Parts: sequence; C-alpha cells; structure tokens
Amino acid sequence: MTSFLLGRIVSLVLSLIAASIVIFLVLEVVPGDPAQFMLGLNATPEAVANLRQTLGLDGPLLERYFTWVLGLLRGDFGISYTYKVPVSGLIADRIWISLPLAIYALALSTLIAFPVGILAAVRRNSTADVSIIGATQVGLAVPNFWFAMLLVLLFSITLRWFSAGGFPGWQDPLMALKALSLPAIALALPQASILARVMRSSLLDTLGEDYIRSARAKGLSQGQTLWRHALRNALIPVLTIIGLQFSFLLAGAIIIENVFFLPGLGRLVFQGITSRDLIVVKSVVMLLVFAVILVTFLVDVTYALVDPRLRRAMR
Repeated sequence: MTSFLLGRIVSLVLSLIAASIVIFLVLEVVPGDPAQFMLGLNATPEAVANLRQTLGLDGPLLERYFTWVLGLLRGDFGISYTYKVPVSGLIADRIWISLPLAIYALALSTLIAFPVGILAAVRRNSTADVSIIGATQVGLAVPNFWFAMLLVLLFSITLRWFSAGGFPGWQDPLMALKALSLPAIALALPQASILARVMRSSLLDTLGEDYIRSARAKGLSQGQTLWRHALRNALIPVLTIIGLQFSFLLAGAIIIENVFFLPGLGRLVFQGITSRDLIVVKSVVMLLVFAVILVTFLVDVTYALVDPRLRRAMR
C-alpha cells in the first residue's frame, strides 16, 4: 500500500507541474495585452510599457512562470489587475459558493441515481428498466444550461417559488440553500443520468458472477444477495464516476453560475477572461486543476481500499 501511495503521489505532482506549464503557456499566447486593455485604445506606448512593468509582465517568460509557481506554493496568488486586491481573497470569497453548489449537486445526483440504477438492474428488460433507460438518455441529451433556463421559467417566473438568480450569503443557511437549489438541480440532471446508467451496468455485471449464483444456491433471497454481496462490488466503478463528477461539478459550473448570476469561481474565471485579468484566470484554473487531480488521487486510494483484489496485487 505504501508503494502504491508513493506512486500515486509522484503522479499527482507530475500532473500538477504539467498542468501549470500548459495553463501558463496557453494564457501567454492568448491575444490581447492586459495593460493595453486596462488603459484603453488611446493609451500611449509609454503608459502601456509602464503599466506592464508595474504588473510584472515585461520580464522573461521563464522568470514569470517560476515567480507565479513559487507564489502559488507560498499561498500568494498575486494581485488582481482588475479588482486591485489579492487573488487569494477573491478565491476565498467565491469558493464558499462553488464548493457547496458542487456538493449539493453531487448529493442530488447520487440520491437520484442509486435507487434508479438499482431498480433498473434488478428489473432488467422490464417496463421500469426501459423507462429508466429512456429517461437517462433524455437527461444526457438535454444541455444543463437549457434545463436551467426552463427551471427559471417554471419555478421563478411562473410559480415564483425561487429567485431567478443571485446569492443572499450564508447569514441565513436556509435561504442560501434555496438560492442554490435550482442551479444544483440543473447540474445534477445529466450527472444523475450518467451515474444511474453506470450503476445499472455495474450491478448487472456483478449479478452475473459465479459467487452470486452460489449465494442464491445456498438459499439466500434475491434481496439478501443484492445487499450483502452484489452491491458492494458493484460500487467500485461507481466510486470512480462519483469522484470524476465532483471534479466536473466544481470546475465546470461556469455556464450555470452565469445563468443564475452566482458569484462563484466559475463566474470569477469568466469575468477574468473578459477583462483580461490573466493572474485571476491562471490562479483559479490552477486551483481547479489541483482539485480535480486531488479528487482523482483520493478516488484511486479509495478504490484500492475497497477492492480486495487490488490490495492482494499490491502485496
């Protein structure tokens, strides 16, 4: 297990290094000069050059890369070109919207997908199974931003049960969760569809194993066989999907946050791109990449702990 963990940690570090290089270089070649954008089209070349020097944009490429990376390691994300405040403060304010939204959406997705996937597997080829497969296909086909607008139209404009957007803060947790409900549902729909199909497929494969037939032959009922033996092994690939979904929900909610005017990390990245605030974009994207890689690492470790075959292989 120790060698397994060391190997995964080395892979994590190398992935972060590669991601930092790609993010830095991609944003460096993006057209447009942040200094020129901030000063406007009528700015003189001398003013633009002075601002570039102030922002640290005139140094060698390699020097700027290492300055940025070393700052990240110290927890110094730099100063926003637009907001004139530390980027770490902006991230700290916004992450308490994006993180609860991702957890909320993942919880909804899991609560929907598990019973639906299990029902479809247990009643294979039945009307319920065919209906579930059709519903999940629709869930995969519907874009989440379009579904989000339908939710706003129905629950905000027609029924007036929820606000159409914005976030009231965490002073009142119930109001905050209510504000996140429609965005979470919009994010959860396609993820629940994916997870339900994976749950169904994995459970069907497990139910076809020899040890399941042996358990039934020894007198265990279908329910006892399902809960005692089949479900635990069927969860192994599902855990991987859940981990990947959390990463996606945390890093990929830019469109949904803009639809609902949520001041989260996704909206911060979008605003940073439109205003050419590259230090914000680089730092937030790097943080999200770190979250994705870290979650993948934790999923691998969990997989090793859950799957006894992998533990025996590591011995």
